[in-house]
Amino acid sequence: MENMFRLMASEEYFSDRRCIWVNGPVIVGAGPSSLATAACLRDQGVPFVVVERSDCIASLWQKRTYDRLKLHLPKKFCQLPKMPFPDNYPEYPTKRQFIDYLESYANRFEIKPEFNKSVESARFDETSGLWRVKTTSAGAEMEYICRWLVVATGENAERVVPEINGLKTEFDGEVIHACEYKSGEKFRGKRVLVVGCGNSGMEVSLDLANHNAITSMVVRSSVHVLPREIMGKSTFGISVMMMKWLPLWLVDKLLLILSWLVLGSLSKYGLKRPDIGPMELKSMTGKTPVLDIGALEKIKSGDVEIVPAIKRFSRHNVELVDGQRLDIDAVVLATGYRSNVPSWLQESEFFSKNGFPKSPFPNAWKGKSGLYAAGFTRKRLAGASADAVNIAQDIGNVWREETKRQKMRRNVGHRRCISVA
Repeated sequence: MENMFRLMASEEYFSDRRCIWVNGPVIVGAGPSSLATAACLRDQGVPFVVVERSDCIASLWQKRTYDRLKLHLPKKFCQLPKMPFPDNYPEYPTKRQFIDYLESYANRFEIKPEFNKSVESARFDETSGLWRVKTTSAGAEMEYICRWLVVATGENAERVVPEINGLKTEFDGEVIHACEYKSGEKFRGKRVLVVGCGNSGMEVSLDLANHNAITSMVVRSSVHVLPREIMGKSTFGISVMMMKWLPLWLVDKLLLILSWLVLGSLSKYGLKRPDIGPMELKSMTGKTPVLDIGALEKIKSGDVEIVPAIKRFSRHNVELVDGQRLDIDAVVLATGYRSNVPSWLQESEFFSKNGFPKSPFPNAWKGKSGLYAAGFTRKRLAGASADAVNIAQDIGNVWREETKRQKMRRNVGHRRCISVA
């Protein structure tokens, strides 16, 4: 509380803005990383406040994903700390099942985010030694004052929309980002161009083909495509097991051999592999290999056509870099997402300009002055869970020590009062 008194003594504290003292950390975001951190803090007995710009938990999953989405990894790699998935869930839970799991998780650990509160800025006040987190909600401003700040807005907070010649100014067809795509039903019989060949691009292309859309997918560069399972076992699980005993380069070599045995050569279909192996590439750049769930079958059959990079759009068609033109009715931009941390966090020592911590895994969860990051490891939900456990233990250790000192001070003061009386 001494820090709080120093803040209140400063002239800047008094303003029209409503200020709230948080006797614990403020967690920004209400996605899986945030929920995991909050649950671990609850287990440590540390109070917290979660602020979320949307009106629900896991807004990316609830509002910005397509209907057919399932977890790409087995559920054991995706469960959050202290609560496994229900036994009756399939190996790869559906979107609805995962949302239900997250809502049950929030209820079990009594996590009640403050919704519709957008963080405008967060900065560390050197004078008081506290964080000041400014939010807006329906035009009303509020400032949270806290000792610890947990950034849990995730790697995919904002969509990435590339500048493509003629797309905005000349093309007359429908253009949506993958986060707006729900189902291929509305595109039945239409000519659709999917821009991007990551997991979202592949799955959107598969869904469009299943709904009899005339589908083309832009593949500008090399990409690793792996089978989701090899001989009935999760490819990801196999790689995790091998990485415990083998060097990364050897794991990659074995994965590529196994993938070739299952999928065959993909270069003749326009899918060229990078020179760097899938796990090493993931470790270096964060670029996740595509786990195939059926798109390759559509590509091999010709139901999904692979095309090269785009040169420009015109009114009803697109010109590609190899000179061919395609007549198209709609475009789906499966061009990914980015972190939004630089837009509101006034700090440059821990986070880089791309919105990710500067320190590599496993040291990307803790900064200075009570700043933490959950879910920025590029290691999916397992990485977010590890962050959550580390953050809660770190804050919990300080919290318990300070609580112990406060009790000692109160006891000493109580004894002095008795002796004076």
